[in-house]
Amino acid sequence: MAEPWQPTTTRRGAVPGPASPAWSKREALVLPDGCMDLLWSEGRLLVAGPDTRAFEPAGPPAHWAGLRFFPGTAPGYLAVPAHELRDRRVDLADLWPAPAVRRLRDRVEAAPSAATALEAAALERAAETGPPDPLLGALVAALDAGRPVARTADALGLGARTLHRLALAAFGYGPKTLARVLRLQRALRLARAGVPYAACAARAGYADQAHLARDVKELAGRPLGRLLGGG
Repeated sequence: MAEPWQPTTTRRGAVPGPASPAWSKREALVLPDGCMDLLWSEGRLLVAGPDTRAFEPAGPPAHWAGLRFFPGTAPGYLAVPAHELRDRRVDLADLWPAPAVRRLRDRVEAAPSAATALEAAALERAAETGPPDPLLGALVAALDAGRPVARTADALGLGARTLHRLALAAFGYGPKTLARVLRLQRALRLARAGVPYAACAARAGYADQAHLARDVKELAGRPLGRLLGGG
């Protein structure tokens, strides 16, 4: 069974995508995707919380390595509700006891690969904390398939308020926002594969292409064509 995270490395001040290779491009935009990240850069351990809007890193390029956690799995590892980290980049020292952070920092600094050291530490902690709640995986799968939030709640046997509380703690925002973020990512995957925008909108679950364009502009802060490198 796959672990609930993926090792990542990058060369700039950004959170990379799942299993993304090293890169040095400075204009890297980080889009909402339901994930959280544990990052290492030049002696610092940080956590990138769940985004509700695009994040564009500032400052000079730097080497970063880290783990990207699948939606809903990081709070169990970090022992922090996701909504407390929403739209934030926080030093791990602000979340964990100093001795635990120091041990992890020393381990990463001594390792040949920072990402590998972070992953090994995550495996050990996962063995202590246990597997993620399978209900969270079922929720993500249903919403990522485009199922309505109300129907998903009924299928999972959850009331609207219970589902909202669960989503806030696990993902950092309510189920409707999670569904919107996952829909955006579906549309972007299709567009990057060369699917025409109108077809992307229909297949991802938007009312029409104009709806897709509005959502992209609101969540990514720029038009779809520019986001995909088309100017």
